[in-house]
Amino acid sequence: MRFRLIDAAKKEFPVQRLCKVLGVSQSGYFAWKDRPACRRQHEDMVLLAHIRSAFALSNATYGSPRMTRELRDDGITIGRHRVARLMRENALKARQRRRFKRTTDSLHAFPVAPNLLNQDFNATGPNQKWGADISYVWTREGWLYLAVVIDLFARRVVGWAAGDRLHKELALLALRRAVAVRRPSAGLIHHADSQRINASFRASPLS
Repeated sequence: MRFRLIDAAKKEFPVQRLCKVLGVSQSGYFAWKDRPACRRQHEDMVLLAHIRSAFALSNATYGSPRMTRELRDDGITIGRHRVARLMRENALKARQRRRFKRTTDSLHAFPVAPNLLNQDFNATGPNQKWGADISYVWTREGWLYLAVVIDLFARRVVGWAAGDRLHKELALLALRRAVAVRRPSAGLIHHADSQRINASFRASPLS
Protein backbone atom coordinates (compact mmCIF):
# COMPACT_ATOMS: atom_id res chain seq x y z
CA MET A 1 0.00 0.00 0.00
CA ARG A 2 2.85 2.42 0.85
CA PHE A 3 4.61 1.63 -2.42
CA ARG A 4 1.41 2.48 -4.28
CA LEU A 5 1.22 5.83 -2.49
CA ILE A 6 4.80 6.60 -3.49
CA ASP A 7 4.10 5.64 -7.08
CA ALA A 8 1.03 7.90 -7.18
CA ALA A 9 2.86 10.90 -5.66
CA LYS A 10 6.27 10.62 -7.34
CA LYS A 11 5.35 13.23 -9.97
CA GLU A 12 4.98 15.85 -7.26
CA PHE A 13 7.64 14.77 -4.73
CA PRO A 14 11.05 13.06 -4.95
CA VAL A 15 10.97 9.29 -4.44
CA GLN A 16 13.73 9.57 -1.84
CA ARG A 17 11.69 11.94 0.31
CA LEU A 18 8.52 9.86 -0.05
CA CYS A 19 10.33 6.68 0.98
CA LYS A 20 11.77 8.45 4.03
CA VAL A 21 8.38 9.84 5.09
CA LEU A 22 6.65 6.47 4.71
CA GLY A 23 9.47 4.51 6.30
CA VAL A 24 10.45 2.28 3.38
CA SER A 25 13.64 1.83 1.43
CA GLN A 26 14.19 3.06 -2.09
CA SER A 27 15.49 -0.33 -3.11
CA GLY A 28 12.30 -1.91 -1.81
CA TYR A 29 10.19 0.53 -3.82
CA PHE A 30 12.13 -0.08 -7.05
CA ALA A 31 11.98 -3.82 -6.52
CA TRP A 32 8.19 -3.56 -6.10
CA LYS A 33 8.02 -1.35 -9.19
CA ASP A 34 9.86 -3.88 -11.36
CA ARG A 35 7.90 -6.82 -10.00
CA PRO A 36 5.24 -8.06 -12.44
CA ALA A 37 1.69 -7.85 -11.14
CA CYS A 38 0.25 -11.09 -9.81
CA ARG A 39 -3.00 -12.62 -11.05
CA ARG A 40 -5.04 -11.11 -8.21
CA GLN A 41 -3.66 -7.65 -8.94
CA HIS A 42 -4.66 -8.02 -12.57
CA GLU A 43 -8.15 -9.07 -11.46
CA ASP A 44 -8.33 -6.08 -9.14
CA MET A 45 -7.50 -3.72 -11.99
CA VAL A 46 -10.23 -5.22 -14.19
CA LEU A 47 -12.76 -5.13 -11.34
CA LEU A 48 -11.80 -1.56 -10.51
CA ALA A 49 -12.58 -0.52 -14.09
CA HIS A 50 -16.09 -1.99 -13.74
CA ILE A 51 -16.51 -0.34 -10.34
CA ARG A 52 -15.44 3.08 -11.60
CA SER A 53 -17.84 2.84 -14.51
CA ALA A 54 -20.82 1.85 -12.33
CA PHE A 55 -19.86 4.48 -9.74
CA ALA A 56 -19.88 7.23 -12.36
CA LEU A 57 -23.21 6.07 -13.81
CA SER A 58 -24.74 6.17 -10.31
CA ASN A 59 -23.65 9.81 -9.85
CA ALA A 60 -21.40 8.68 -7.00
CA THR A 61 -24.30 7.32 -4.93
CA TYR A 62 -23.43 3.59 -4.86
CA GLY A 63 -21.88 2.23 -1.68
CA SER A 64 -20.23 -1.19 -1.52
CA PRO A 65 -23.49 -3.18 -0.92
CA ARG A 66 -25.27 -1.63 -3.89
CA MET A 67 -22.12 -1.81 -6.01
CA THR A 68 -21.76 -5.52 -5.24
CA ARG A 69 -25.34 -6.20 -6.38
CA GLU A 70 -24.76 -4.16 -9.53
CA LEU A 71 -21.63 -6.12 -10.47
CA ARG A 72 -23.27 -9.45 -9.75
CA ASP A 73 -26.25 -8.48 -11.91
CA ASP A 74 -23.73 -7.91 -14.71
CA GLY A 75 -22.45 -11.46 -14.25
CA ILE A 76 -19.30 -10.59 -12.30
CA THR A 77 -18.51 -12.88 -9.36
CA ILE A 78 -17.19 -10.77 -6.52
CA GLY A 79 -17.61 -10.47 -2.76
CA ARG A 80 -18.72 -7.39 -0.88
CA HIS A 81 -15.49 -7.15 1.14
CA ARG A 82 -13.40 -7.04 -2.03
CA VAL A 83 -15.63 -4.34 -3.49
CA ALA A 84 -15.40 -2.35 -0.26
CA ARG A 85 -11.59 -2.64 -0.26
CA LEU A 86 -11.22 -1.52 -3.86
CA MET A 87 -13.57 1.41 -3.33
CA ARG A 88 -11.81 2.41 -0.12
CA GLU A 89 -8.32 2.21 -1.65
CA ASN A 90 -9.42 4.32 -4.60
CA ALA A 91 -11.38 6.92 -2.61
CA LEU A 92 -14.74 5.99 -4.14
CA LYS A 93 -17.02 7.10 -1.34
CA ALA A 94 -20.74 7.28 -1.93
CA ARG A 95 -22.49 10.62 -1.45
CA GLN A 96 -25.40 10.55 0.96
CA ARG A 97 -28.72 11.30 -0.67
CA ARG A 98 -30.58 14.12 1.00
CA ARG A 99 -33.74 13.10 2.74
CA PHE A 100 -37.00 14.30 1.26
CA LYS A 101 -38.41 17.12 3.33
CA ARG A 102 -42.19 17.42 3.63
CA THR A 103 -43.57 20.95 3.64
CA THR A 104 -47.24 20.07 3.12
CA ASP A 105 -49.44 18.14 5.54
CA SER A 106 -53.02 17.64 4.37
CA LEU A 107 -53.85 15.20 7.18
CA HIS A 108 -54.38 17.54 10.11
CA ALA A 109 -57.16 18.62 12.46
CA PHE A 110 -56.89 22.33 11.69
CA PRO A 111 -59.78 24.11 9.92
CA VAL A 112 -59.55 24.32 6.14
CA ALA A 113 -60.96 27.41 4.42
CA PRO A 114 -62.85 27.09 1.13
CA ASN A 115 -60.77 27.26 -2.02
CA LEU A 116 -61.81 30.64 -3.44
CA LEU A 117 -59.06 30.60 -6.06
CA ASN A 118 -60.33 27.32 -7.55
CA GLN A 119 -57.30 26.91 -9.85
CA ASP A 120 -58.00 30.25 -11.58
CA PHE A 121 -54.59 31.91 -11.55
CA ASN A 122 -55.48 34.75 -13.92
CA ALA A 123 -55.73 38.31 -12.65
CA THR A 124 -56.53 41.52 -14.50
CA GLY A 125 -54.64 43.78 -12.11
CA PRO A 126 -52.31 43.86 -9.12
CA ASN A 127 -53.43 42.95 -5.60
CA GLN A 128 -56.36 40.84 -6.80
CA LYS A 129 -54.90 37.38 -6.19
CA TRP A 130 -51.90 36.35 -4.16
CA GLY A 131 -50.43 32.87 -3.93
CA ALA A 132 -48.19 31.67 -1.10
CA ASP A 133 -46.05 28.63 -0.49
CA ILE A 134 -43.09 27.39 1.56
CA SER A 135 -39.98 25.95 -0.05
CA TYR A 136 -36.69 24.71 1.40
CA VAL A 137 -33.00 24.87 0.51
CA TRP A 138 -30.18 22.67 1.83
CA THR A 139 -27.22 24.63 3.19
CA ARG A 140 -24.04 23.72 5.04
CA GLU A 141 -25.80 24.64 8.29
CA GLY A 142 -28.94 22.58 7.58
CA TRP A 143 -32.32 23.24 6.01
CA LEU A 144 -33.34 26.82 5.29
CA TYR A 145 -37.09 27.34 4.88
CA LEU A 146 -38.40 30.12 2.63
CA ALA A 147 -41.98 31.39 2.62
CA VAL A 148 -43.00 33.59 -0.30
CA VAL A 149 -46.10 35.51 -1.37
CA ILE A 150 -46.50 36.14 -5.10
CA ASP A 151 -48.85 38.54 -6.85
CA LEU A 152 -50.41 36.37 -9.57
CA PHE A 153 -50.95 39.34 -11.88
CA ALA A 154 -47.28 40.25 -12.37
CA ARG A 155 -45.82 36.99 -10.98
CA ARG A 156 -43.74 39.09 -8.60
CA VAL A 157 -42.71 38.28 -5.05
CA VAL A 158 -44.42 40.80 -2.78
CA GLY A 159 -43.48 39.29 0.57
CA TRP A 160 -41.06 36.70 1.93
CA ALA A 161 -39.59 35.30 5.15
CA ALA A 162 -36.81 32.78 5.87
CA GLY A 163 -35.96 30.70 8.92
CA ASP A 164 -34.37 27.49 10.16
CA ARG A 165 -37.67 25.97 11.38
CA LEU A 166 -40.84 25.09 9.52
CA HIS A 167 -43.92 26.57 11.21
CA LYS A 168 -46.98 28.63 10.35
CA GLU A 169 -45.46 31.87 11.70
CA LEU A 170 -43.03 31.82 8.78
CA ALA A 171 -45.92 32.02 6.28
CA LEU A 172 -47.72 34.64 8.37
CA LEU A 173 -44.60 36.81 8.54
CA ALA A 174 -44.28 36.72 4.74
CA LEU A 175 -47.94 37.71 4.44
CA ARG A 176 -47.61 40.58 6.93
CA ARG A 177 -44.63 41.92 4.99
CA ALA A 178 -46.57 41.73 1.72
CA VAL A 179 -49.52 43.61 3.25
CA ALA A 180 -47.22 46.26 4.71
CA VAL A 181 -45.61 46.89 1.32
CA ARG A 182 -48.64 46.61 -0.97
CA ARG A 183 -51.47 47.88 1.30
CA PRO A 184 -54.12 45.93 -0.70
CA SER A 185 -57.75 46.98 -0.67
CA ALA A 186 -60.69 44.77 0.29
CA GLY A 187 -61.39 41.86 -2.04
CA LEU A 188 -57.87 40.48 -2.39
CA ILE A 189 -57.81 36.66 -2.50
CA HIS A 190 -54.85 35.13 -0.68
CA HIS A 191 -54.32 31.42 -1.35
CA ALA A 192 -51.87 29.25 0.58
CA ASP A 193 -51.20 25.52 0.61
CA SER A 194 -48.51 24.74 3.17
CA GLN A 195 -48.07 22.77 6.37
CA ARG A 196 -50.92 23.53 8.80
CA ILE A 197 -52.19 26.21 6.39
CA ASN A 198 -54.53 25.30 3.55
CA ALA A 199 -56.69 28.32 2.92
CA SER A 200 -58.08 30.97 0.64
CA PHE A 201 -59.58 34.12 2.08
CA ARG A 202 -60.66 37.57 1.04
CA ALA A 203 -58.87 40.46 2.64
CA SER A 204 -60.91 42.91 4.71
CA PRO A 205 -60.38 46.69 4.53
CA LEU A 206 -57.22 47.75 6.34
CA SER A 207 -57.59 49.88 9.40
